[in-house]
Amino acid sequence: MKTNSPLLILLVALTWLNSALAQVGIVTTNPDNAAALDITATDKGLLPPRMTNADRDNISNPPAGLTVWCTNCGSNGEMQVFNGTEWTNMIGGTASIYVPTVTNPTTGEIWMDRNLGASQVATSSTDLLSYGDLYQWGRAADGHESRSSSTTNTLATTAVPNGGNAWDGLYILPGSSPFNWLSPADDNLWQGVSGTNNPCPDGFRLPTSAEWTAERLSWTSNDATGAFNSVLKLPLVGFRSSNGSLLNVGSQAYYWSSTVTLNSSQSVRLFFASGFASSNSEGARGNGFAVRCIKG
Repeated sequence: MKTNSPLLILLVALTWLNSALAQVGIVTTNPDNAAALDITATDKGLLPPRMTNADRDNISNPPAGLTVWCTNCGSNGEMQVFNGTEWTNMIGGTASIYVPTVTNPTTGEIWMDRNLGASQVATSSTDLLSYGDLYQWGRAADGHESRSSSTTNTLATTAVPNGGNAWDGLYILPGSSPFNWLSPADDNLWQGVSGTNNPCPDGFRLPTSAEWTAERLSWTSNDATGAFNSVLKLPLVGFRSSNGSLLNVGSQAYYWSSTVTLNSSQSVRLFFASGFASSNSEGARGNGFAVRCIKG
């Protein structure tokens, strides 16, 4: 019989069609009735395609249900599925993203390699693309942190943006002392990776003032030069005042910590300029300072 016989081709096609329509069992002769594919194993698992965040984003027109293991998403990698519109984690939440980091060999701490909102690591102390956003202490990333966001005089009475607050996405201008955007004050909004409004990526958080102090003490000099020459490459970001003005950009730097001051509605910041640095000064929470996230 010739191998290209029409009868043989028909038999092969019918066999393939029957197999395609039937259930498939691997290491089982009795696949579950509800499963198109049933794999039985006691010492092995199912290994999905493994790829980086960039590889995943290069998939053209992914179908809903496409599943991958993103090797560099989040803190330790993450199983992700495309829902037809966007990539999510396996329980339908927002998919983690790749977070580039640096490690300080002196402190052992792992940090994001740039400020939140920055498009690149600083190439100089006055690198505009490395400045990033300016957050009012304790606020979530809702758009207010943009250096050019619109302002409002309406104080928030709830800390969580929901799309219906008059102040959502707006930089709040507190008109009087203690210059807090929120009334009453809440000290717990940026505490740890599970903080209510933690703006950092999954697995990251705001550093404490003690952690900023440890980093500062590892610098070669206690000033802006030491800040930039450190592994964190910290630039002179300036700040946004509680009246909405951008001040001291390119000459001074202000970075929030998660630490709050005792018996006060202020919080502790890292500050540095050309001839000085301090990691335990206070700042009104209505000011907009930069955020650099630490792992853990």
